[in-house]
Amino acid sequence: MRRVGLIGLVLVALVAGSLIGWMDTRPTWDDTGITVGMIVIACLLLGAARPHRAWVWALLVGGWVPALNILFHHNYGSVAALAFAFAGAYVGAYGRWLLGRTGAA
Repeated sequence: MRRVGLIGLVLVALVAGSLIGWMDTRPTWDDTGITVGMIVIACLLLGAARPHRAWVWALLVGGWVPALNILFHHNYGSVAALAFAFAGAYVGAYGRWLLGRTGAA
């Protein structure tokens, strides 16, 4: 049962990341703040759901933006999105850890 939950979260991360990446490559889209916000929120929630896999969530969600931007627009600056993805995932993992500590006390 635990493996099914992990596979479901991987699918959620892949879909969320691909949709964020697709939206960011649209010619009329020019709002970096919203893109970064969506990456951080998605990674934060996934990091809180499975804290031991925070690095996986950061790569699965945040990796789409640089991959698609480099592929379609040769925009190597979009690699910075990974920093926000890792920050969101590890803040979520840390938040989950804090909640576990306060619940045990």
